[in-house]
Amino acid sequence: MLLTEPIFRKDFGEGFHWGVAVSAYQIEGGWNADGKGPSIWDAFVRRPGKIDRRETGDVACDFYHRYLEDIQLLRELRIPAFRFSLSWPRLLPEGRGEPNPAGVAFYHQVVDACLAAGVEPWVTLYHWDLPLALEEAYGGWTHRKIVEDFLAYVEFCAKEYGHKVKYWMVLNEPLAFTAAGYLLGIHAPGRRGLKNFLPAVHHVALAQAEGIRLLKRLLPKAIVGTTFSTAPTFPYRPQNPKDVAAARRYDAILNRLFVEPLLGRGYPVEAFPMLAEIPRRYGLPGDESRLQAQPDFLGIQNYTREVIKHHSLVPWIKGRPIPPKRRGMPYQAMGWEVFPESVYLALKQFAQYDPNLPLIITENGYAAEGETTHDPARVAYLSAALRQIYRARKEGIRVEGYFIWTFLDNFEWAEGYRPQFGIVYVDRATLARKPKDSAYWYRDFLEGKVSI
Repeated sequence: MLLTEPIFRKDFGEGFHWGVAVSAYQIEGGWNADGKGPSIWDAFVRRPGKIDRRETGDVACDFYHRYLEDIQLLRELRIPAFRFSLSWPRLLPEGRGEPNPAGVAFYHQVVDACLAAGVEPWVTLYHWDLPLALEEAYGGWTHRKIVEDFLAYVEFCAKEYGHKVKYWMVLNEPLAFTAAGYLLGIHAPGRRGLKNFLPAVHHVALAQAEGIRLLKRLLPKAIVGTTFSTAPTFPYRPQNPKDVAAARRYDAILNRLFVEPLLGRGYPVEAFPMLAEIPRRYGLPGDESRLQAQPDFLGIQNYTREVIKHHSLVPWIKGRPIPPKRRGMPYQAMGWEVFPESVYLALKQFAQYDPNLPLIITENGYAAEGETTHDPARVAYLSAALRQIYRARKEGIRVEGYFIWTFLDNFEWAEGYRPQFGIVYVDRATLARKPKDSAYWYRDFLEGKVSI
C-alpha cells in the first residue's frame, strides 16, 4: 500500500495517544540519594568490562533533581503524555518491607507536576531495575518468590498513586531483560545459561499476568497493559528451509514468548520445542491459568527487523541474525537496520491475536552518535514510522497511541551514553537540555502545523 498524500495529526483520530517514553535508571541519577536502595544495575555498572567506556547511571540526566525543568519542557513542546517508570528500589529499598518516604514523595511530585502541566502520566512498574537485595537474597527473577514480592510492590504502587494515574504498564520488554540479563549476561544481573533463563522466563510471565490482574482489581477505572519488544523476523535465504526454520525459532523467542502465554496460548512450544522444559521443570499446578490475563492494551516496542540465517553451531536456536552492514542495508548507532516498515509488520503480527485488543506503540525511535541538536535522520525515520502506523490504522488495526523513545539523550544500558535516542540533547558536561530539530518537528506535528 503506497501512501503518498500528506498525513496530519488529526488523521490519526481524536483519541490517539501521543507521547514520549523514558525509564527511571536511564534518566534519574540520584542512585543512592535520600534512602534509595541499590538496584541490580547499580551493581552491574561497577563490574569491569560490562559497560562501554565504564559509564554508569549514577547521575544519568539527573531527572531526580531536574524533573520540574523536564516536565516544563514537555509542556512547552506540547507533548500530551509522558511514559516513565517507577524505581522499585527507590520506593522499597530492600525490595519489600518498609517504604522509603523520600522515594514515595518523589513520584507523587512527578505525577503532580505532570498533571499540573497538562501532561498525562503513563506509569511503567518495572523497567529492569530490580532491587539488588532480592537478587542477593534468592536470585531475583530465577526464584519463584519474586512473584510474591513483585505483586506486593505492584499493590503498594497502585494504592499510593492509583487515584491519580490512569494508565499503567506492568513490565517493560520481558524478553529483553530475561535474555540479556539471565541468558547472555550482557545486562544486569549478568547471569548466563538456560538454567537461569528458563526459570526467569516463567516467573516473569507469571508476574506479568498476575500484575495485570491485580492492577485491574485494585484500580477498576485504570487502563492496564504491558509492553513487548518486537522484531519481525525474515529468513536470510527465503528459499532455504533451514533459514526459514531458524527464522521461525527466532520469532518464537523474540516476538511470541511472553504474549502468547498471557493471551491463553501457552509458550510457543511447537516452534521451539525446548520451551517445553519451562513448565516441566519450573511449573506448578495451576500455572497455566495463572499465566493468563486480559490486558486493556498491548504495548508494542519496535525499532527494526531481524534477518536470520541457519547456523548449526549456535545451541538450541540453530541460527543467528545477519547484521544490516553485511547485507548492505542502512543502520543506525545501535547497529540496527533502519527499516520503518517493521513497525507496521509488528502491529500486523500482534493484531492477529485479538483484533479488538488495542495496540499502542510504547517505544519507537532512532539512535545516532555524536549528535547535538541537528538530527535530520531521526526526523526522517520518525516520519516514516508514523506513516507505517497510519497504514496499519487504515487497514483496520487498532493502534491507538505512539510514544517516541526517548525524550532525553540518556544512559543506554551496556552501550553507555554513546547512542543518542533523545529528541532533547543533554550536554554530558553540564547536563543542560537543548531540544533537537526532532523535538520541534514533533511539536509542530502535534500542533497540526506540519504533515508526515
